[in-house]
Amino acid sequence: MLSQYGTGMLAGVKLTTDRDRPRLAIIAHDGKKADLVAFATFNRSRLSAYELVATGATGDLLRDKVGLEVESVTPGPHGGDVQIASRVVQGEVDAVIFLVDPLDKHPHDPDIQTLLRICNVRNVPLATNIATADVLISSPLLEGLRVAS
Repeated sequence: MLSQYGTGMLAGVKLTTDRDRPRLAIIAHDGKKADLVAFATFNRSRLSAYELVATGATGDLLRDKVGLEVESVTPGPHGGDVQIASRVVQGEVDAVIFLVDPLDKHPHDPDIQTLLRICNVRNVPLATNIATADVLISSPLLEGLRVAS
């Protein structure tokens, strides 16, 4: 069962590109990078079905430790979170996995909050922990975004 709401809940989501695969942005705070590597290693084949974009060190880890093809943007504290937010606004990112470390302070917290807010405003799926990331990449609704465009 896809959803009690069917695909109608995706009716307002329109992608502006002609990509064949959904684009997934992945970000992980330093305290969550080990969790991300474990998650990505376990889900390597599933993640390889997406076009991946990630912030600095997160992209390096996914490429070097997991063997995934990843486009990297600037590290989060240097503007990478805002670069991802901009792509969300432009319809270039279909979903975001942002493994947040809630127990640590982040000097770029305003950038983090901007990305989270933009995902909510633009109705872009957002996972902030491993449990929701599993649900997100397993959902047929994410692939449905590609069909809806």
